[in-house]
Amino acid sequence: MSGTLAGPDGLLRCPWGESADDYREYHDTEWGRPVHGDDALFERVCLEAFQSGLSWITILRRREGFRAAFAGFEIAKVAEFGPADVELLLQDTGIIRNRAKIEASIANARVARDLDGGLDALIWRFAGDPDRPAPRMTAEVPAVTPESTALAKELKKQGFRFVGPTTAYALMQACGLVDDHLADCHVRTGAR
Repeated sequence: MSGTLAGPDGLLRCPWGESADDYREYHDTEWGRPVHGDDALFERVCLEAFQSGLSWITILRRREGFRAAFAGFEIAKVAEFGPADVELLLQDTGIIRNRAKIEASIANARVARDLDGGLDALIWRFAGDPDRPAPRMTAEVPAVTPESTALAKELKKQGFRFVGPTTAYALMQACGLVDDHLADCHVRTGAR
């Protein structure tokens, strides 16, 4: 299962996009499309950090719970969360209740709030080459690239937590900094 798969609608998709209905929707409408805006990118940074060690579908299915718990991922609001908010979040069954990840998200909001130039500008400096060849098989899709390593290093330098090179590459894929849809995937070949 390393090339595209035809879905029930006859469309070819990256194989992970056919593994569950939630994945199909995410694959077809969001993954790999450019995301801009500090709050929108902050949400993705947080969700990728929470995903560490878990399957993405676990995060995807709790996304609305995360949005409710983290004030819609508005950087200015999350940056003001304090110890009482952490304790409330640890009781919230709509999210992943991991103290280190919760505290990192709040700390990351404070860093993002204070960034010169904003989070969008920082992240998009590391966009991949738009002309690189499209992968034909999932085995050709890397887990880490020099750009994701550099992005992770810069995020850490700024004070972000839970942002290693693999997490940074997943962020880059999800937010359209790279296009890792397989060459014959309908999302890549169609008008986006």
